[in-house]
Amino acid sequence: MHGRLRKLALTTLLCLGGAAQADILIGQTTAVTGPVAASVGETLLGVRAYLDHVNAQGGVHGEKIKLITLDDNFKPPLAAENARKLIEQEGVVALFMSRATPHTQAILPLLAKHKLALVAPSTGAMVFHRPVNPYVFNVRSSYQAEAERAIEHVFQVTLERVAVVHVDDSFGADCLEGAQKGFERAGKKPVAVIKADREKPDYPAIVKQLTDANAQAVLWIGSSVAVSDGVKALRQAGSAAQVLTVSNNASGGFIKQLGEHARGVVVSQVFPSERALGIPINREAVALLAGKGELTPQVMEGFASAKVLIEALRRAGPKPTREKIIDALNGLQRFDLGGLELGFSATDHTGLSYVELSIIGRDGRFKR
Repeated sequence: MHGRLRKLALTTLLCLGGAAQADILIGQTTAVTGPVAASVGETLLGVRAYLDHVNAQGGVHGEKIKLITLDDNFKPPLAAENARKLIEQEGVVALFMSRATPHTQAILPLLAKHKLALVAPSTGAMVFHRPVNPYVFNVRSSYQAEAERAIEHVFQVTLERVAVVHVDDSFGADCLEGAQKGFERAGKKPVAVIKADREKPDYPAIVKQLTDANAQAVLWIGSSVAVSDGVKALRQAGSAAQVLTVSNNASGGFIKQLGEHARGVVVSQVFPSERALGIPINREAVALLAGKGELTPQVMEGFASAKVLIEALRRAGPKPTREKIIDALNGLQRFDLGGLELGFSATDHTGLSYVELSIIGRDGRFKR
């Protein structure tokens, strides 16, 4: 039974624009199911909105775009296998928006082997920024910058006893490094640094360490389910500690998972407020969504990333090859996404460097 379900998942196609035989094949492995499925769904909503629009206008150089999305269920080994199938069997010319740090790390050897680009991985890990990977082109800012900003904020609002809970993988280690920079800048030390298992966090043990340390604030790094369940456990133990997390949880799905405990949770953001309609990219996204869903930070990440992908394909010319797409991305300098400027070069694949904080309000929405 599991094999049959896996086979069905591996043949799931998001065929954009309604084309039966699309000319330009783009591959994606991401967690359509699993603990981050809610935020991935929002990201894909933004991606589809823009790619559907481009295909409805005739595509790029007369060629329609087909995004082939395979579900990796938030498991790094499956992400690597999906990427291999997309590259070697489907013949995609680029990969797009893989989700999470260890999952994206798992496909790096395939990028190098087949010499094709990964555009806009949905992770801010520093390993994809420095040193520059010739095949990885980031759109969003780094997790380290987010974690550092979150810690700085806590001390700015005069909370002194600050702890960090982080998932025990490369994503958690990367965020911890950024948080440590924030502590160092403030001349402070964390009252506790706690590792959490990625699959089965031990919430009673974690919460006990936090309460024993009398933490006034907690930077909690993990998937949306892991963090939301952690917040619930913390509140059930009677702790009112301020909880902060990073932009992998900047989704409406995360707010719903938090339920009655959502209010007051701080989430870092890597795009301007989605309700700031003075920003051209936000107005464009609202128009193209056309009632298909609410604009959220995750929707905006998908939308902006799709714009970068399409611009690279346009600059690569008709019948884009893997090599031409990489060349086009390296030449993509001072590209206006719509009020946000992004640029790449052969020595800089960072993209945007935007970071700010939001707080979940009484109405269950992010406030800036």
